[in-house]
Amino acid sequence: METLTSRPVSEFDSARDGQPAKNRLNWAIAPVLMLFHVGAVAAPFFFSWSALCAAIFLYWVTGGLGLGICYHRLLTHRSFATPKWFEYFLTVCGATALEGGPLLWVATHRKHHQFADKEGDPHSPRDGKWWAHVGWILVGNALRQDVSTLKRYVPDLAEDNVHVWLTKYHLVPTLVLGLTLFAIGGFRLVLWGIFFRTVVGLHATWLVNSVSHIWGARRFETRDASTNNWWVALLSFGDGWHNNHHAHPLSARHGLKWYEIDFNWYTIWIFKQMGLASHIHKARLPTRTYAN
Repeated sequence: METLTSRPVSEFDSARDGQPAKNRLNWAIAPVLMLFHVGAVAAPFFFSWSALCAAIFLYWVTGGLGLGICYHRLLTHRSFATPKWFEYFLTVCGATALEGGPLLWVATHRKHHQFADKEGDPHSPRDGKWWAHVGWILVGNALRQDVSTLKRYVPDLAEDNVHVWLTKYHLVPTLVLGLTLFAIGGFRLVLWGIFFRTVVGLHATWLVNSVSHIWGARRFETRDASTNNWWVALLSFGDGWHNNHHAHPLSARHGLKWYEIDFNWYTIWIFKQMGLASHIHKARLPTRTYAN
C-alpha cells in the first residue's frame, strides 16, 4: 500500500488536515443525522416488546456481525479468513449499520491506525473530544469519497467488484430492510429497527473513537492514547478493549483476559467450530505489560 506521508494531500486528508474543510458543515450528512436522532427519541413513545427485541437483534447483526467482526476484524485487519460468500453476507450486515460502505470504513480505520493520535488521524481526541466523537463526520469531506480516492488505502477491497458495489450503493441494504420492517410491523418497527438501532450503533462506534482514547486502563505502552474501557466494550461487542487492539491490531481476540468480555471473539470462535472461520490470529498476553 502506498505510504500516506509520501503523497499530496487529498480530499480524504482535507477532512481532517485542511482547516477550510474542517470548518465547513457537511450538509449532506448533518440533516440526516438529525433526522435519525429525532426518530430515535420518538421510538420510546411507540414502544412494544417485539419492536425492542427486533432492534436488539438488528443491533447485534449490524454492529456485531457487520461492523465489529466484518468491517473491523475481517476486512480492515484480516485477523481471520472466511469463505467469500460469507464475507459478502457479513459485509451487507456492515453496510446496514449506516456507517458507510466497506471501502470507506476500512480506509478510515486503516488511516486511524497508521496515524493514531497524531497528525493525520481522522478522529483523534487530541483535536477535541467532540471532534473525535462526531465532529469529524459533521464537517469536512470524510464521507464524500469515490472509489478512485479510497483505492489508495484499500487496494485489496478496490479490486473486489462486490465490495465496490456495496460501497457505491451502501444505502440499498437499509432501504430493503426498512421496507421489510414496515411490511411486517408498520412505522413502529421502522422507528425501532432502523432509527433507534442505528443511532445507538453510531454512538457505540463513536465512543470507541473518543472515549477509548481518553478514559480507561492501559495494559500496553502503545504509541497512541488508546485505553481499555469495559462499558464501551459491552456496547461495541468487544471493541472497547481498544488498548489491547492497538497493541495487537492483527488479533481477532480483543478481550485478552477471561473477564474482558468480547462477544465478537466468541462469535468468531463459533464460526470456527462451524467451519466458517480459519487462519485466526490471536494475541497472547506477554509476561511484561504496562499500565498507568
